[in-house]
Amino acid sequence: QSELTLGVIGGSGLYEMDGLSEVREIALATPYGPPSDAFITGRLGPIRLVFLPRHGRGHRISPSEINFRANIWGLKKLGVTRVLSLSAVGSMREDIAPGDFVVIDQFIDRTRHRPDTFFTDGIVAHVMFADPVCGELRRVALEAARSIGVKVHDGGTYVNMEGPQFSTRAESKLYRSWGVDVIGMTNLQEATLAREAELCYATIAMATDYDCWHEEHEAVTVEAVVAVMGRNVGNAKALVKAAAPRTPAQRSCGCGSALRHAIMTAKDRIPQAARDRLGLLIDKYVGPVQG
Repeated sequence: QSELTLGVIGGSGLYEMDGLSEVREIALATPYGPPSDAFITGRLGPIRLVFLPRHGRGHRISPSEINFRANIWGLKKLGVTRVLSLSAVGSMREDIAPGDFVVIDQFIDRTRHRPDTFFTDGIVAHVMFADPVCGELRRVALEAARSIGVKVHDGGTYVNMEGPQFSTRAESKLYRSWGVDVIGMTNLQEATLAREAELCYATIAMATDYDCWHEEHEAVTVEAVVAVMGRNVGNAKALVKAAAPRTPAQRSCGCGSALRHAIMTAKDRIPQAARDRLGLLIDKYVGPVQG
């Protein structure tokens, strides 16, 4: 399949992208229940785009309630091979100002209440996650951000807190002492599941505030975040438009074979229910049941 299908996970407003043709809505049932919303598919020139608002349209799903497995499974089912995530984050560094973009390269997981693997109930897999972001797609995102003239930082660590509350000052100071760059509530699970689904994944983090560590700035408020997010939406749309034609149809990274040596369970011990649920991901490795 030489045609590129690019997945975009983002906030409201992005599916109204100018220049998107053949727009359709696809409601998918998944083995993991319903995704955040219907998937919006369309074409951006020669590239097929599949968009999903992670909190649902109208922002009605809390970070802890997002059905990450259904979202990633649905993107895979629709033929997506690469996923760009656009996410509002808090800045943990003085030099990352609200409105700046950060193309991150590392994660720290501080979540507590979320499924973050497809491999449960009779099947075990351990994917490599040392480099949780696809290097190839990250470079594309960085070039695209630079081309639209937004201030962008190359690399950074995203600490994924549980939420939905913002940090305490003590937590914010602790994360700063760890040397993290941004803080958010959603991207770690997307990244782990994308790796298990053999999708390339890259995060474009859009700083909206200074969390609550910054003495000269008032602590984060939803009002302030929404104001900066509004300004970021235009830049986010422009970035997707710039990234799409820069993304090669053929992948030269290792994301597409992440499961090759990861499945630990003996083929003849994988329960049929797990085969049915995970066929989209594992059929090419475990094949049909012998018997």
